[in-house]
Amino acid sequence: MTQTPHAEPRPQAADGAPGAWTDAGGGLAAMLVALPSAIGFGVAMYAPLGPGYAGAGALAGMLGTVALGLAAPALGGAPRLISAPCAPAAAVMAALCAKLAAAGAGPEAVMFALALTGLLSGGLQLVYGALGGGRLIKYIPYPVVTGYMSGVGLLIILSQAAPFFGLAKGAPAAAALLPGDWQWPAVMAGAVTAAVMVAAPRFTRKVPAAIVGLAAGIAAFMLAGLWRPELLALDGNPFIIGSISTSPGAVLGAAQAKLGAARLMSLQDLRLLAWPAVTLSVLLSIDTLKTCVVTDSITRTRHNSDKELRGQGAGNIASALIGGMPGAGQLGSTMVSLASGGRTRAAGLFEGAFALLTALALGAAVGRIPLAALAGILVVVGARMIDRSSLRLALRKSTMLEFAVMVSVAGTALAADLITAAGVGIAFSMLLFIREQMSTNVIRRKATGLEISSKQQRLPRERAVLQERGSETLVVELQGSLFFGTTDQLFTDIEPDLKTCRRVIIDMRRVTSVDFTAVHMLEQVGEMMKERGGALVFSHLPASLPTGQDLGAYFRQLGLAHHKGGGRIFETLHDALEWAEDRILEEAGVKRLYYGELLDLAEIEFLREMDELSLADLRVVFKERRAAAGEAVFLRKSQGEELFLIRRGEVRMVLPLKGTHRHHHLAVFGPGDFFGEVAFLSRTPRTADAIALKDTDFYVITRAAFDTISTRNPKVGMVFYQRLATTMSLRLRDTDRELRRLQDS
Repeated sequence: MTQTPHAEPRPQAADGAPGAWTDAGGGLAAMLVALPSAIGFGVAMYAPLGPGYAGAGALAGMLGTVALGLAAPALGGAPRLISAPCAPAAAVMAALCAKLAAAGAGPEAVMFALALTGLLSGGLQLVYGALGGGRLIKYIPYPVVTGYMSGVGLLIILSQAAPFFGLAKGAPAAAALLPGDWQWPAVMAGAVTAAVMVAAPRFTRKVPAAIVGLAAGIAAFMLAGLWRPELLALDGNPFIIGSISTSPGAVLGAAQAKLGAARLMSLQDLRLLAWPAVTLSVLLSIDTLKTCVVTDSITRTRHNSDKELRGQGAGNIASALIGGMPGAGQLGSTMVSLASGGRTRAAGLFEGAFALLTALALGAAVGRIPLAALAGILVVVGARMIDRSSLRLALRKSTMLEFAVMVSVAGTALAADLITAAGVGIAFSMLLFIREQMSTNVIRRKATGLEISSKQQRLPRERAVLQERGSETLVVELQGSLFFGTTDQLFTDIEPDLKTCRRVIIDMRRVTSVDFTAVHMLEQVGEMMKERGGALVFSHLPASLPTGQDLGAYFRQLGLAHHKGGGRIFETLHDALEWAEDRILEEAGVKRLYYGELLDLAEIEFLREMDELSLADLRVVFKERRAAAGEAVFLRKSQGEELFLIRRGEVRMVLPLKGTHRHHHLAVFGPGDFFGEVAFLSRTPRTADAIALKDTDFYVITRAAFDTISTRNPKVGMVFYQRLATTMSLRLRDTDRELRRLQDS
């Protein structure tokens, strides 16, 4: 979900100094965490080209830290986020590097291809941000993401076997299992680095664990150099990064060399980079947004997902243009920055600036870092990426599929490559979505005409027929996606009811999508109803689904909706129910009162069969009144004690919703019925609005006039109250039934 950051007061240091000092401290601490890992990621990225390119890889890691640190915070939507090269980028780029090298591409062409992939990846992130992709990428299923990340972690660990154990280039990973091939200075440096990095947080949190581990690894390697002086040499030493220059001239020269390799790229080569660029862009976006969500929960702020994607895209483009490696928002660096006082986007800018100063001042010294020490750092990073808690998924039958997805994606990353694993992950995302949709009941509520009725108030003799034959009508309220994965479930659920009912009403108000398979199933239901002399009808068809589909037009195009007979469409469920009830009454031969007839007092339902003397007394006190279509007969909270008997027309009762201009539809009263009984009996204000739907004629009696006639003729009052009470009890029973149905649904 796209979120907007809150404006916050500028932080102050403990001594009252401006917040810039605390941001500077946070940026420096973040750089100390990010830069060693970034150097290791860069070395890993170019490792398939051989030890001679370790220096170029280290430079790419440093340049990526600088570019991402300066560009992403300045343009992003998560002010506290620290961005730097990351493990997923290293794994994807190393796999692509190995693939291109195996295909016979020269080192310069490979390096240019990697830079171009990073450039395309950043461009795609800009597109994601512009199109609102920040809201979509976060919905990739967790088992797919954790499986992919675990695969990346395993690949990083395996890729570091050679430098960790000091194996020669091209040595198989299985060689790491043979202690006879190990180079003990490398093993000692790597093991010490990893062990100290893991243990350091127990003793100090002021100095980042990666720095402590790297220092310990370098010290162990130099100690080994006392016995083997060749380990301390800079040139021709396979155990260290090697000579490296971070001067502007050297960086510009390297960039020009890469651009010179552009002429070696063919259109086919560019096509080979498309899928890796897509994979990288999605993976980096997920990694970034996941860090943003965690940061928000800690700082109680909100980030702008789309703006952050645009900022990350700009950072990766800048990194690619200067020869750096791509990256993402980093959780570890961000947490260290926050703990050290970083509060605004200035902390990220300081991180990039400090990385630049470090590269310029200590670039030559970086060349003496042992490759095994960097491998130790990356082994720890890779191990932390493996989601060991997901093993619990295998212990429950309900989560076995999620565990299988995670293992499959991670296994594909190991057995094939990350690109193929991304494709497997996308396929599993679709399957998990379909399974989730299939496990969700698309039937929100199902009821017969005995349990649900229209808003049209029926006369007692009509109610009796509807109660007897109400089971002939089936109402099915749907929800969610109606597609090939849920169609069979829907048909299975309603099939027993189709054998006894004659009319099916499908309410579509909560449906989000419909496909052709669902339409075909509904056609079958319609044919079954037609064979039984009934019909299939629809209500509440959304004018526009979330997909933009016009459901009514779609049904008409496929011949599912007709203007007459089955398949007709009603605006509301009330209209559809009223239509079904009218069909039942017609088939039962119940004479309906037409809205054009002007009824006499004796034809009003609850006054029927009253003796002539009583009717004569009542005629004296009843007055005639008319309301034009759309006119309010009375309004809620108005004073009145009149009872209205409808001679002709219709009246709708509505309840105004507080704070809005909308109304809740309560009931519709037609010829022969009455309304206004609550105020008539209790002499309290009206409880709803009564609106004439068409020109309507009434008989009206006031409570005072009725009391006068019932005092003079108690028999009239007794019969009147008795019949009034009978009709009201039926209405209350209907109301109670509706409330119970709503409570159970």
